[in-house]
Amino acid sequence: MGIYHVTLVVPSREPLLGKLEIPENDAEKAFISETQLGKDVVACLLHLYEYYPEVRVMRFCLMPDHLHAIIHVRRTMPIGIKSVVRGLWQAVKKHGRAYSSMHLLFAPNTIRDKEQTLPHPIFTQMPHIRPLVRRGQLAAMMQYVKMNPQRLATKRLKPGYFRVQEGIEIAGRMYAGVGNAVLLQAERMAAVHVRRIWAEDAQKHGDDTKLRDYMNGCVQAARNGTVMVSPFISPQEKMVQEVLLREELPFILLADNGFRDYYKPADALFEAVAAGRVLILSPWEYDEAKQHVSREECVAMNGMAEEICGAE
Repeated sequence: MGIYHVTLVVPSREPLLGKLEIPENDAEKAFISETQLGKDVVACLLHLYEYYPEVRVMRFCLMPDHLHAIIHVRRTMPIGIKSVVRGLWQAVKKHGRAYSSMHLLFAPNTIRDKEQTLPHPIFTQMPHIRPLVRRGQLAAMMQYVKMNPQRLATKRLKPGYFRVQEGIEIAGRMYAGVGNAVLLQAERMAAVHVRRIWAEDAQKHGDDTKLRDYMNGCVQAARNGTVMVSPFISPQEKMVQEVLLREELPFILLADNGFRDYYKPADALFEAVAAGRVLILSPWEYDEAKQHVSREECVAMNGMAEEICGAE
């Protein structure tokens, strides 16, 4: 039992499953027009219940080169989720081979003679399976899947902010970044770093004066034009970040992992990047297996925030 986010990808990243349509260049109106192969892939997904009655598809979204699905295993099954997804994979691979055969059949003779006569495989990678176990993770992923066409449309309409920028040097340290790098030229920058002792005093002794004054001071500084810089890790720092997002104030976010291919920030952060209000920086390469930020990384990123604010 459980809920899982499953992603099926065309590894070549060819838009074989659909085409992004952006009516009136309005990202909010974006949608995907499905190819026949895309329709076949969706049909395989929606017919899973015929073979696995314990499974329900909660939400899905077909994109030009991949498919997102949130799958709920409602009761114990004789097989695991990997076997279910493998069955889906085998089904879509058959449609992929049929598509390749048709494409080869109608290719010009001059092209067909130069290619191998066997159909080219399309779905060569097992779909990725991610369990959704943390509080709030399901709701966030449901929204993410729902808004995927709109996010892709925004990236197409505003490609500069979403392109990963390599080799950003600050105070002798190299970063990769996504977002508005012009924020690094701000006249005033300040780090957001809530001290543990303030949070402990608030929790143990009911004295939240220093904590409240500091958090309010960060927000007020941002309102007065200061670009705030932080990894925004602690609950109190996240609260400051939420206010900055809500009030559409600019800030620089330090991330504990690098940027994978086709990286997209999530939810409200995505909108802020699209609007040019946020820059996300990371000094690390992307690590697919990474799940948690370490204490050492937290300390390092707080130090980086100070470096960025003090850089000339």
